[in-house]
Amino acid sequence: MKGIVRTILLLVSSVLMFASCVTEDYPSDTPSGNFEALWRAVDEHYCFFAEKQAQYGLDWDEVHERYSKAISPGMSDEALFQVCGKMLAELRDGHVNLYAAHDMARYSDWYDAYPTNYADTLLRVYLGRSGEYRFTGGMRYRVLRDNIGYIRCASFENELGNGNLSEIIYNLGLCSGLIVDIRGNGGGMLTSAQKLASLFLNEPADVGYMCHKTGPAHDAFSAPEAIHLNPFPGLRWQKPVVILTNRGSYSAANSFVMYLKGRPNVTIMGDRTGGGGGLPLSFELPGGWSLRMSACPMYDSAMKCTEEGIDPDISVMLSSEDYQRSRDTLIESAIDFLKK
Repeated sequence: MKGIVRTILLLVSSVLMFASCVTEDYPSDTPSGNFEALWRAVDEHYCFFAEKQAQYGLDWDEVHERYSKAISPGMSDEALFQVCGKMLAELRDGHVNLYAAHDMARYSDWYDAYPTNYADTLLRVYLGRSGEYRFTGGMRYRVLRDNIGYIRCASFENELGNGNLSEIIYNLGLCSGLIVDIRGNGGGMLTSAQKLASLFLNEPADVGYMCHKTGPAHDAFSAPEAIHLNPFPGLRWQKPVVILTNRGSYSAANSFVMYLKGRPNVTIMGDRTGGGGGLPLSFELPGGWSLRMSACPMYDSAMKCTEEGIDPDISVMLSSEDYQRSRDTLIESAIDFLKK
């Protein structure tokens, strides 16, 4: 009889322990459960706590204490979404988003708080009408005045093939200089950014480093792993190139600049990039909302974090006087620089 009682007690204990694990690992679909799941996912997987703390004193535990006071059992999904979105904005990270059917919580001050240094109306002046420029791999290109080649790369969302880049080099190869305009490029595929960057490398190079989270602690990271790039297998660009940047150059575009800054014949011109130096990771909350956050930090070849952006070699801002005269200050400055 004692053995049976002992067995029953062990079974009850096991069930209680299992129920505790389920409750801990799978929060309930309630305002509190979704809030706690969100905060905990960020707490265990976000990769820039140290940088944010040093930059503006972020204390993630204090953030939890402050925003948890706004959570109540009867609050609507809309109200909960607003609280969660404001909490995530404390990270000041454009790679941190909360997706629901009705909206996407996002932080945009990384570019909204700065001059755009770009205008579509001016770009038409330089590219011309549709039949006056070539279009491949999502990029528009043509020869500008003074025999300067120009590539407008507005996104890295398109996959770039060797044929795309070979055609660009073939058609711009006789130019004396090249402008690669990535202003407003919000990123896309790192592979496309790496493929375009390979046009300007003549030998294999370690162009940066990446770490991975190894545990829930804020400082639990793997040793840095080198980001290695090989030169483009076909004809490569050997003359001076200017890369135009602004605060809208983000994520994979930020990495593109990281790969090439300081390389021979490469000059970064314009404004500081928007940053976005972390590979994002996605989670699903109990209520079905989806969370994306920076999880793998990237560093340049000097092990400097690129989350806050990369400064240009030459700072140039779009002037109102040039804008009124239908002149793009950055493109004109790049042409003048390459002519010399």
